[in-house]
Amino acid sequence: MMSTKIGLIGGSGIYDLSFIKKNRTEHIETPFGLPSSEIDVAEYNGKEIYFIARHGKKHEFPAHVVNYRANIYAFKKLGVDRIISVQTVGSLKEEYKPGYMIIPDQFIDFTKKRDYSYFNGGRSLHVSLADPFCPQMREASVSSLHSLGIPYIDKGTYIAIEGPRFSTRAESRYFMNFGDVIGMTLVPEVILAREMEICYLSISMITDYDAWKVNAVTAEEIVTVMKNNINKAYILLEHLIPSIPDEYSCKCHEALKHAEV
Repeated sequence: MMSTKIGLIGGSGIYDLSFIKKNRTEHIETPFGLPSSEIDVAEYNGKEIYFIARHGKKHEFPAHVVNYRANIYAFKKLGVDRIISVQTVGSLKEEYKPGYMIIPDQFIDFTKKRDYSYFNGGRSLHVSLADPFCPQMREASVSSLHSLGIPYIDKGTYIAIEGPRFSTRAESRYFMNFGDVIGMTLVPEVILAREMEICYLSISMITDYDAWKVNAVTAEEIVTVMKNNINKAYILLEHLIPSIPDEYSCKCHEALKHAEV
């Protein structure tokens, strides 16, 4: 009998459940439109896995036009308890090297024009994001990374930018004062998951040094490192998913309890 339902969001380069045999496909409609892709469903070690390709199966949706609200709402509609989000990021620190994985514990939002909430009228709710990522899932992911010997950083601040362009050198040097890695897809995904009372974990794969380096980042360089990272991501997911406990020790599922004004 399966218990925990895990929503898996694949970032750039991760477009399917290649390490698990798919059982079926769900086509979900939401009040916010269609999710980025059909939802592949599979069973793995007693967990039911629901997979969405964030950018679409053919990478047709860049970060600034992804329908984040539809993606998270579809998971909620399917009864998903926890979300594992795989993302690619650039490094803002010399010691945070391409090829490493980072499990962020904080973020700063520099996006500009996204749909950040489900509560845009009728009810006034203000969820707490003081600690935006599920501590229970962060602990499980760090334990798996350590066991597998994959190079990782166990915490850090993710700078979220609008995209789809990369930063200027001046912007990159500015962001270095506040964060450790930089990416385009965390916000509003993490916020919406909290509003839906779903545990959320970011596994951020470092592909490059941002524009603060002498040689500015290019898409070609990112793809080269990303291919190696993807293999490590699948290995990590195979180890991590069975280790996620069915019982909660966090408060993510009670996010709306004291949020109404």
